Formats: sequence, structure tokens, C-alpha cells
Amino acid sequence: MSEQNSSTFPFGELAGGEGLDFYAIFGGAPNGGTPSNVNPFEAALAQQTAPAAAIPQGQPQTTAMPAEQAQPQPVPQAAQQPAASAPPVFQSVQPVQPAPAPEVKPAAPAPAAASAALATQPPVDIDPLAAAMAEQEAKTEQKAAKPLFEKAPVFHYGSAREDITDPGMTFEELRIAKSADFPELGEGKKVSWTVEYGKTVKAITDPKGTTIASVKKDIELSKPFLDNLKKAKNPDCLVKPRVTAQSKGIAAYKGVFASLEEARASGKAICTIPGGDGRVYELRKNELGEFIAPKDSVIDLGSVRAGFTPALPLVPMELLAQIISFFRCCMTGPEEFEALAHILWDKQEQEFVVRVPEQMVTKAHIDAKLNRDDLPEDRYLHYIDIHSHNSMEAKFSPVDDEDERATRIYIVVGRLDKFFPDITVRMSCGGTYLPLDPGCVLESFGAVFPAEWRTQVKLLHRSIPPVLRPMAGKPGEKSWEARQ
Repeated sequence: MSEQNSSTFPFGELAGGEGLDFYAIFGGAPNGGTPSNVNPFEAALAQQTAPAAAIPQGQPQTTAMPAEQAQPQPVPQAAQQPAASAPPVFQSVQPVQPAPAPEVKPAAPAPAAASAALATQPPVDIDPLAAAMAEQEAKTEQKAAKPLFEKAPVFHYGSAREDITDPGMTFEELRIAKSADFPELGEGKKVSWTVEYGKTVKAITDPKGTTIASVKKDIELSKPFLDNLKKAKNPDCLVKPRVTAQSKGIAAYKGVFASLEEARASGKAICTIPGGDGRVYELRKNELGEFIAPKDSVIDLGSVRAGFTPALPLVPMELLAQIISFFRCCMTGPEEFEALAHILWDKQEQEFVVRVPEQMVTKAHIDAKLNRDDLPEDRYLHYIDIHSHNSMEAKFSPVDDEDERATRIYIVVGRLDKFFPDITVRMSCGGTYLPLDPGCVLESFGAVFPAEWRTQVKLLHRSIPPVLRPMAGKPGEKSWEARQ
């Protein structure tokens, strides 16, 4: 007889026997009580009479059973009471083969809750290497800019520049401190402030409550400022005031008028009027009548300075030298005569050109044809008339005054017989002439020389002034000579 295989036992394994009543199955009573008369084999036979439910194949079985499945199943009533009509019949009991346990895969290392949370989030592509490099680059830029951050801000107004030794002061306090040197900064309501740091410009909206140091620090910590440091190295933090409002005009009882009629029709008590003789007159009206008198100084009118401010470059020295050579060539014949040349500005090529018009000349007269049909006026600007006085002085003649009335520059070159000729320049403002310095429109001598030449020249400093003593001379005359 072969050994009984325990694997065919039809009951599932229960841990620790929890919830299993052995006395209800095999009879007997706990703790020595009266055993029941139930035949365990009859109970088992009664259970086989009912077809057993098929165990589904492929369902995973676990070694631990839920609490509700671990409770003992109630024994059928037929199994508890033996059959009265039929004797017990023993049939062979077929062992129930357990379903094969499915393959258990290892659990994921991440917790289930964390995995579920990650599953709900969209995937994000993060390059940890690029993020680390960006962070390191930002730290490197801030470290390199540290010496710059330690520089003092600079007060900059007009041509004045000065380091601000106390950046903790407000902009209003700085204005008060500088108003002694710049009276126009005396009224705070008329002064606005900006801070220019590299390419960053910040306007100050609260000069009384904002310190200079706080604005400088805010700009230094901004990303645009740090990015611009790569292009502009070591910039200054410029603190700039600007006068945004200024009282203009004259009092309500005064006015400036173009004619005497306008002044009389106005309700002003004091009127300033230009006269036809070039003078300025003042009209005062009161109950006694009208008083008119010339005024040499009128404070209601701004000061005007006569002169010329060129909008074109200086005429090159080489071009002037060519014109002088041409003038000297006109003196080599049997008779000296004058000559005329025009200096034009070519707007297209952005350069000066010389044009010599057709002319009839004598020693003291030029009769030129000023027909410029061959030169388009929209391209060329007639800038300078320059003519020669051969060996005579470089002075404009009355004939020149009659001819040179157009508003431009006029030059006369005289004493061409000398190594350096004389040059006189003037402007005409609608027929009114004003002499000019030649350097205003002409290039001067300015060649580069070796630097060591300058080091050879030293200034003599005298500690004791020279003593003057009288010199012998004619009676009644006094002359002196210096003696060390």
C-alpha cells in the first residue's frame, strides 16, 4: 500500500488554524466535553453528493487568504445527521488537483502611490547637465562682476563727474548737496533722476525715498545687466539729474512785439519793440501817456552771438594747396592777374570738389560766368568762393562787397609772392559780412611729430623776478633792462 500523498488533501492551508473548528468536523467536545455523534466519514460522503464548483484555472492564488475566506464554512445539515433510509455507501474519493500557481513578477521598486502620481504628470525633458552648466555660468558671471559691483556710483551732470562716496543717501539728499554748485538743481519738483548702468537705464520715481545704493544693487542683480556685461566691460553707474521744468517767459504785464501798432493794441504796460534802425525800443504806458526810449540792454530778450557754425567738414589742406598753386601759376606771366575758384560739396560722394568757372581777368578785376548748367544743384552745394589778389594784400575790396552778397563763405588770398601767403575769411549773411577765423572752415597745419621732441623742451621756472635797472638813453627818456 503506497504512502498517502498529503498534497491531495482537499482543504486549503490555513495559517495557525484560525477560524477552523476541528470538533465540528471530527466530533468531540472541547475541554473534555461530550462529543457529538456525527460520523466524519458520512459528512464527507454527504459533501461529495453535491457537485463541487470548478476551480477556475489561471487565477493567481496567494498563500494568505482574506479574513472573510478564512472563516469556517457551515456544515450542511445533511452532513450533520446520518441518512435514515439508506445505509452509508463508501465511494472512492478523487483527489482534487490544485491549480498551478501563476508566475509572480517582482514588484516595482517605486511605491505604488508615487508611481500613480508620476503616471498622471506629463513627461518633462530635463537635461541635468545643461541645468548644472547654466547654474555654474551664472555663478561665474556674478563672481567676475564682483569687482564692478564694489565701484562707487558716479554723479554725472553736464561736464561734472564725481564718485558718490555715500551711496546710502537718497537722490533728494544728493540734489540738495549739489544745489550749491548747480543752482538750477535747487528746486526738487523741477529735477528728475535717471541711473544709467551699462545699457540699463532706470528712471527714479521716488527720489525722496529711494537710495542710490538700492537702485545700483537692483540693476546689478538683473539678468539683462549681467548678459550685457559680456559686451560692455566695466561700465560706470552714472547717476544723472535733469532739469525737467524751468520758468520761461516774462511777467504778465510785459511783452515783446514786432511793431509799434501791436504794442499799442496790447494790454501790456511795458512793451519791447525792434526798430527799423536796428535798435531795440521800450514802450511804457500809464495814465500819463506813452513813453518810448531806446534800450541798450533788454533782459526780456535772449543773448545772440554772431558767427558761423559749419555743418560740413573742414576743407582739406591738400585741396587748399592745389588752389594756391593755381593762383601762383597766374602770376608767372608778364602780368600778374587775379583768379577765382569755387569749392563745392558733393552730397553724393561726401567730399569737396573744386570748379574753376570761365572768367575774364585783369590784375585787379574778375568777370566770371556763373552758369552752372553742367552741375546739378541738387547734388552740389556752393560752399566757398575763393579768389586771389596776387601780390596785393588779402583784403576784400569794395567791388568784392558788391559781388559777394549770397549767404556763403568767402576767402581772399594775397601776398602770393611770399612763401606763406596771407588768407582772409569772412561770411555773408544776406549781405552782412562778418570776419571769421580761417580755422573755422580750413584745415590747419597739424602733422604728427615724434614724441621725443616734446620731452626735449623744458619750462624754466624763475624763483626770483628779474631786477630792472635804468639804461643810458636820450635825455627825458626812460628805458630799462632786465638783469638776473
